[in-house]
Amino acid sequence: MNPVLFHIAFPVANIHETKTFYVDGLGCQEGRETAKALVLNLYEHQIIAHVVSEPIECQKGIYPRHFGLVFTAEFDWKCLLNRVRSRQLKFYQEPRCRFSDSLIEHRTFFLEDPFKNLLEFKYYCHSEAIFETRELSLIGDV
Repeated sequence: MNPVLFHIAFPVANIHETKTFYVDGLGCQEGRETAKALVLNLYEHQIIAHVVSEPIECQKGIYPRHFGLVFTAEFDWKCLLNRVRSRQLKFYQEPRCRFSDSLIEHRTFFLEDPFKNLLEFKYYCHSEAIFETRELSLIGDV
């Protein structure tokens, strides 16, 4: 199978703040742009910010809605973490280790963009934990 790219669309209030967070902050590459939408390249995945006129509501906590990336190399996860810190992006949850000493142990942090969208970036210590550990019933925080 040829490579497949992930795509997600999400709400924002304006394009300028979107660029500040996603391009200047996270390092996304800009794609097509209109007054109402911006295509972004986030690590070779297409994310599209759509300007909405209604208020964007905050959710209480990280569930049920957030999006992000699973890094396959801890070094790459740490590089993004260093960039996030140097650009002083807003953490929704500081970096931490979840499910220590288990097959699904992973490093994670959550960011909040200016429009209350939550993004998670994580690295699993055991790559099989990404999809192959069906026998474990833990998903997310307990």
